[in-house]
This record gives sequence, structure tokens and C-alpha cells, in this order.
Amino acid sequence: MKIQKLIITLLFSQLLIIATGMAAGTLTPVGSNFKPIEIRDHHIDVVINNGFAMTEVTQTFYNPNDRDLEALYSFPLPKTASLSEVTIYAGENEINGEVLEKGTARKVYESERDKGNNTGLAEKNGYQSFDFSVSPIPATDETRIRFVYYQPISIDTGIGRYNYPLEEGGTDDTGSSFWLQNDNVTGDFSANVTLKSSWPLVNIRVPGYENEAAITRVDDGIHEIELIRHGGKLNRDFIIYYRLQENLPGRVELMAYRSDKSKPGTFMMIMTPGLDLQPINRGADYTFVLDISGSMASKIHTLANGVEKTLEQFHPNDRFRIITFNTRAKEITNGWVAATEENVQTYVVKVKTLGVNGGTNLYSGIDKALKNLDDDRATSIILVTDAVTNTGIVRPQEFYKLMKQYDVRIFGFVMGNSGNWPLMRMICNVSGGFAKGVSNDDDILGQMLLAKNKIAFECLHDAKLSISDVKTYDISNKAIGKIYRGQQLVFLGKYEKGGTASITLDATLTGKDKHYTTTFDFPDIDTTHPELERLWALDQIEMIENLANAGLTQEKESKKSILNLGLQYQIVTDETSMVVLSDSVFEERGIERRNRDRVAIERQAQVARKSQPRQNHRVDQKKPMFKHHAPSVGGGAVGPWMVGLIIGLLGFTFRIKSSTPRDA
Repeated sequence: MKIQKLIITLLFSQLLIIATGMAAGTLTPVGSNFKPIEIRDHHIDVVINNGFAMTEVTQTFYNPNDRDLEALYSFPLPKTASLSEVTIYAGENEINGEVLEKGTARKVYESERDKGNNTGLAEKNGYQSFDFSVSPIPATDETRIRFVYYQPISIDTGIGRYNYPLEEGGTDDTGSSFWLQNDNVTGDFSANVTLKSSWPLVNIRVPGYENEAAITRVDDGIHEIELIRHGGKLNRDFIIYYRLQENLPGRVELMAYRSDKSKPGTFMMIMTPGLDLQPINRGADYTFVLDISGSMASKIHTLANGVEKTLEQFHPNDRFRIITFNTRAKEITNGWVAATEENVQTYVVKVKTLGVNGGTNLYSGIDKALKNLDDDRATSIILVTDAVTNTGIVRPQEFYKLMKQYDVRIFGFVMGNSGNWPLMRMICNVSGGFAKGVSNDDDILGQMLLAKNKIAFECLHDAKLSISDVKTYDISNKAIGKIYRGQQLVFLGKYEKGGTASITLDATLTGKDKHYTTTFDFPDIDTTHPELERLWALDQIEMIENLANAGLTQEKESKKSILNLGLQYQIVTDETSMVVLSDSVFEERGIERRNRDRVAIERQAQVARKSQPRQNHRVDQKKPMFKHHAPSVGGGAVGPWMVGLIIGLLGFTFRIKSSTPRDA
């Protein structure tokens, strides 16, 4: 039977070029004679294991039509995630993927599809999503698809955050009008999460799922979260916040992988500074830059609440401005306003009554915020946007040129799952700030107050990392720049061979040089965490993309480097794709099974870790790098308003269940 070609898109809420503005679900073209593909079940298994997380997604779809169909579905990954496995279960058969050059992978897929063979193709759609084609979807039958990805997880002021994105991305009305959506799950939406930490956990919060998530304490550093919901819609992000015990030491932790003494090793070094950073009591200036474009319609309420609560925490000697932007930028404060109680209430009302419409001219909003600065006062910009810039100046190089003219920090909050993360990373990194993801079901208030906590304290300047006595290379962010209170630093790199290394962090604080040093061993052999290789490769790719966006590298050379990294470490990138075929077809076509071999090594390590006790990866116990405790939301010099508020945000209720700890 000739395969009838129908594009069905399953959207797990990132911006799609072909269809945006919808939550997770199956999409059928308007006017199609076919019934929409049903979502029978949607299940995720997650292991958050200190510095990184593994997410395994299994989805069951049902084709109610009397013809086989070719289907396309799209799913988002977090802003930093390495897609490592894609599997299609076709009847009794299991077929897996290998990463090839993008054009080659598509040709192979189309050839096998046209022969009627079971096949699939995973492609990266810019920064927005991964699109996955599968053929054939059997008539009146189920198809099961599985994918796995890894992502680094860092701690901010003692708080960790994991997000599995499901809510709307929402910006393209033309794309939305082309599709009919079915986001209902007829069976179960379920999640099993194992949360492992070297350090004791105090609180866990699952925003929006408090009454459905059962949380079990296995021990001080291991908790399990189980969620089962029958039916419903895929339209809310699944977010986990967890808070570490207070008064933990400033520390350095190391995870490494080196399986062969003849080859280099890969490491992840996690530095949690314990610094004596004092609160800034003199007044500071804050400019809110708020996105009120049409795509913010479902997010404006969350934005307004976050701004309100943040303004209420300002001191009377602070000043603020509020700038809004859609197609163009407009200032609603008419200059700097003292953060008195009366002024705060006046402008809270104005923010709460903001309407949304028009395009997203992000450049105009930032440009206006950089005008009329007071050189005698510290100034920071709090940017809240869905980061889908589509009007005015859009070239990343122009944003880079603009930011290089000013010494102003931008703290970006990207709402929803459609954001242009490469652009936001570049803007915030150049300014010495940072970008955070926020969803409608998220604690935007907590995120903004954590940023306010950083701004309100001294920070280290001109910070840079150096490693001696062990040869290391390809560490993407050794020139750190600013280090803020509560900020955790994650370094991914390569090392030539094991040995005792000297680690130095040089910086300045209030004009004085600061030096923080320690020594510890890099292992000659360590096979515990092979997943670090993919995370390192993805980190390198993001560095290359950042340089390209700033116009600092040649496009041709950047693409070549990304292609080589994608092929070597089996990562789906803008230059590579993953084609899914049977073992026999891979053999017939002479395609090397790099990913099969890599996955086997990763799975073997995961099984070994499962039987091992929880490990503490701290390596500077003998010679501590920092003298002070690491900041946390419940300790240090944070004001009582911050303590009460964030502890309230991160409150939780346990529902006890029996459990066997899992690992990755």
C-alpha cells in the first residue's frame, strides 16, 4: 500500500517555525480528511544526579485512521540538553538512531521511507525544537517512541531547578491557524523522578502539581517523586525545585570520565564559592524592561505579579525605571523614580493594567533602557520577555555591538518555551549578567528575588580560572568575568592525563586582588560518568554559537566545527541529524554504529552506579578553596523578607510511598 503522507506535529512547547502558539499535542492540518493522532500515554523517567540530569521520555500514539501515515512530531529540549537516543518500537522490533551529516541523514530517511521500511529522522529546528519524522504509522494501531537527553544542573543560592517543558510556546498566529490541535492524553501522563544529591536536601517543590506529586525521602540526599495523572492536557511545565541544607561549605566538586590511558579524559568541575560578599547599602538603580507583545498574552499576569513583588522589596534609596516594548519601546516612569512605598504602589497598578499587542522589538527595549544612565550609581537591567524577537533589529551582531558600549548588567528572564536562547545568552553574557528560564507555572517571583539578591551584594570582578600541573584544554568559560553571590560555576573540559592539579581563581573585590587556590587529583582512569563527553561537546557547540552570534567567527568555520563535534559525540545539531533504521539497513548502507557503541557504554555505567552508594564528589576537603559557607536562601546575610518568602515558595507536602532508589 502506498503510504499516505500526512504531517502530524506533536508539540512539547518550544517555538516552531511551522507551527507555534500551541501547547503539547497532536496537530492535524486544517481541512485534512484524517482523524488526529491520539496520545495514549506520555511518561518520563528522570534522574537528577548532582551535576546533571538524564530524562527518558516514552510516548504511545494511536492512529485511528484506516491508512498508514507518515508523521512528524516536534518536541523541545531545555536550553542546554544533549539528545543521545531515539528509539522507535515497530511491532516486535526496536530500531535505534545514528547521527549523520544533516543532508545525508535526510536522504537515507527518505529512501527507506519510500521503500516502505520502518524508519525515523530527528532534526534540530534552529534553537526552537527537534522535529522527528517516523514512517509508517500503522493504521488503527499504536506506535511507541522513546528518546533520552542529558543536561547540566546547577545550584543557585542553594536551590536547584529542573524543568520538563510542556506549556505553550506561542507566537505565530499564521502557523496556529494552519493546524488543528489535540493535546488530550487519553491514558496516563506520568513521571518518576529520582533526585540524588551529595548534600542533604531540605525542601522539594513541584509547582502546579502539589496535590498530585508523591514525594518519598529515601535518605537525606535521595528523594523520589512520582506523578500519575489519568487523562487531561499536556499544557503545564513539569518543574522541580529543591533546596539544599543551610550552612554547607564553599566547595569544589569533580566528576570525570577517562576509560583509556591512551586517550584524553573529560571532566565537569562544579565550583560553589563561599565568599565574604557584603550587602550594598547604598542606593542602586534598576530598570525593568517588560515585553508586552502579542505573544505575551498568556504570560502577562505572571510577569505583573513578579514585578509587583520584586518592587515591594526595594529600599527607599533605590531607584527604578519601567520600560515596555512591543513593536516599539516606551518608558512609563518618565525617568528615575525613588522606590518609596507610594511610588511602588502607583507603578504596580500601571504594570498590572498593561495590555499586550504587536510584534517583539527586543532591540528597541534594550536600547531605551541603556539611555539616561547615572554614572555615579550601580545600574542593572531586569529583562522579562519571551525572547522571540521578530520586529526591528534582529541580527545578534547588532545586539553585541550595542551591549559592548555600556557597563550595565542584564538579568534576563525568558518566559515560556519559545525563547531565542542563543541570543539571550549572548546578550546577558556580554553584559556580565545571566539568563533564566521561567514558565507560567514557575515561581517567577522566586527567580526575580534570587536575582535581586545577587544585585544587592558585592560581586567579584574580572574572575578567571587557571589549572596547572595537569594539562587541561577546551574549557569554554575560564574567563568568567563577574561572580555573584550564590552563583555556582560549572566548568566542562578535557584533560590529558591524571595527576595532582593546582586550581586558582583570580578576581578583584572592591579594587583589591583576590586569590582562591586548592589542589586535588584528576583520575587516570574513571569510567563512572561517560555522559560527560556529550555534555562537554554540547558546551563547546554553545560556545561556538555564541561567538558566531556575536560576529566574532566565520560562519563556515563555525558550521564545520559544529558538524565535527556532532558526528564524533553523536549529538543532533544544526549540522547533524539522527536517522533511525534497523540493524540490517545500517549494515547494508555501511553506516558506522558510533551511537550504538556510545549508548552501550553509558547504559553499563548507569547500571553500575545504581548498585553503588551515594557519592560525594567534593575534592578540596584537604585544602578548602573557600573559607566561608556557600550562601543559601535560608542563611547568611539575606534579609528576613527573603528568608520567609522563598522558604514559603519552596514549601512542600510529603505523601509517603515505598521506593527503591534508581540511578543514572
